Amino acid sequence: MTTAQPKARTTAGFAPSPVEPLAHQLLATLAPHRMASTQQLHVLLRPDRSRQSVSERLNELLGKHLVDARPPALTDNHGDGRLAENSPHPHRPAHASGVRRRRTPARRRHGHLDRPPEVVFHAIGDGERVVADTVMHYTLIDDQQRRKLRAFVEVDRATMSSERLAAKLIEYARLWTYDPQPAGRCRNPTGQGWLRWYPVFPRVLSVLTGAGRQAMDNRVSDLKAMVAHHPLVADLAREVPLGAVMLEDLEEHGPTSDVWIPLAGGQPLPWTEL
Repeated sequence: MTTAQPKARTTAGFAPSPVEPLAHQLLATLAPHRMASTQQLHVLLRPDRSRQSVSERLNELLGKHLVDARPPALTDNHGDGRLAENSPHPHRPAHASGVRRRRTPARRRHGHLDRPPEVVFHAIGDGERVVADTVMHYTLIDDQQRRKLRAFVEVDRATMSSERLAAKLIEYARLWTYDPQPAGRCRNPTGQGWLRWYPVFPRVLSVLTGAGRQAMDNRVSDLKAMVAHHPLVADLAREVPLGAVMLEDLEEHGPTSDVWIPLAGGQPLPWTEL
């Protein structure tokens, strides 16, 4: 089988462009993000244009049956994600908002697809695994210096107990020390299995929402207590930045403001300085 050679002339009405069409960007955005509101797509893709320009392309995709319209929601046929202003699953918009707020300041530097699909998991031994809502990849550019940052992101919607939320830090600490022993292979000389995926262990960020301020303050206190009292988590905190933030603060002030609470103690900082 051979590849067809490109034609000397292009089809009438088609003009090749180095810029990806908005319709393609919409589909490419829905695939990894799984769902987003029209407003969020507008902010990610065309913040300098009218919202109508995004809506028109969405309508075209609807007409081609690439997305489904189920008022008040849109569903990506191929990614099985939901594009909704009022999702029937209340936790979904909160997750999308958390991801969008963290990514907006970096849009012009790296784009909206600079993260893997939602939900990432790694084995931690004994047949168990740690599951993160996502792993964020971020390139920080400061005074011509480029620094690669990565973070496991946990979006807590107050659907699990505060104790269970804090216990997730134990799972990340287990991943940090986990050394898998595949049959027939030599022992990993570093003793750190996560080096198969990351050059540096990603920081762990918790975004809290779905409860009143006092309840979320209590959940942060429980996270801090886990860092202070569990020896394995304490060891992790000495080497890996751990932080928490209220989604409302993230939305109001932005991810690069002093809104992230260091779980090892200290005053709120931008997440990049934890």
